[in-house]
Amino acid sequence: MFRFRDRSTASKVLERIRDLNVEARFMNVCGTHQDTIVRYSLDALLEPYGIELIAGPGCPICVTTAREYMEAMVLAMKGKIIATYGDAAKVRVRGRSLLSLRGEGADVRIVYSIDDAVDIAVKNPDRDVVFLAVGFETTAPATAYTILSDPPKNFYVLSCHRRIPPAIEALLSLGETRIDGFIDPGHVSTIIGIEPYERIVSKFPIPHVISGFEPLDVLMSVYMLARQIKRGEAKVENEYSRAVRRGGNPKALKLIEEAFETIDLEWRGLSKIKNSGMRLRRRYEDREARLVFQDELELYGDYDEPKGCLCSEVLRGLVKPRDCPLFSSICTVLNPIGPCMVSVEGACYIEYKHRRG
Repeated sequence: MFRFRDRSTASKVLERIRDLNVEARFMNVCGTHQDTIVRYSLDALLEPYGIELIAGPGCPICVTTAREYMEAMVLAMKGKIIATYGDAAKVRVRGRSLLSLRGEGADVRIVYSIDDAVDIAVKNPDRDVVFLAVGFETTAPATAYTILSDPPKNFYVLSCHRRIPPAIEALLSLGETRIDGFIDPGHVSTIIGIEPYERIVSKFPIPHVISGFEPLDVLMSVYMLARQIKRGEAKVENEYSRAVRRGGNPKALKLIEEAFETIDLEWRGLSKIKNSGMRLRRRYEDREARLVFQDELELYGDYDEPKGCLCSEVLRGLVKPRDCPLFSSICTVLNPIGPCMVSVEGACYIEYKHRRG
């Protein structure tokens, strides 16, 4: 619930939103925003005032494709040490996951950071160690810094890093669902700054507000979006000015630029998106697991969503978690069928955790 001192302010912001008398549908592309919205029932608070909040592809674990997880699983079965985050290890492909492979004898290590993965490589010089690098621009700088710091020769990266702005453009290009404005991700924006969103607005003139993560941040961002609509404006505003600067984080951006090149990459639910992926530059290709172990990565066939799972539709904002026939019946936190129920940033996990009844 809101802290006592916040209640009065929240009520005033809600009154301002009501007075604007705007009907709109706003999408967030951040799992932390979605958690705040559901945890504090902001969507229910705003619904009487004509505002609908929907989740988009803001969960990196969720948008990473089944094929990428399968690549890590194949390397695990080939005897490599796979190091990755806990949520990534639990995503299932054809009923199996990295975690289940560990139960079958594969060497899968759960880490809290890429530094932990490097430490594993140092302690196991005779083994190949592959870090499954999942994440947006927020975590890419750490991967870049590690590669630029000349890690042990037996350390490799399976890069699944993605860029958020191309995904926003792809959603708008599809035109599948009505989106009247975006609540842009605060974490990512601390790295990339404001200008990437302005380039989007120049192509698709709808309001954007970069938001912080407290309930009042989100409510204020909704007000700012609604105010733009009322005024007939389409621009980028920065509600999270205490953390986000116009130019982002120049040092982090330089690291990404030095280590990675952009590529077209498939996203779960969104197909292939132009310039949305990050691949290690040619001079670091001896660290790119897909190249070094390409003979072992002989993948065939398609890796579709589990039957009945609507994770792809949830990621595009076409449906909400409770619209999925598997939600809370077959698919639960203890038995996650799709990645949106696996990750703590997934819309289904968040809905189940806070409002499963």
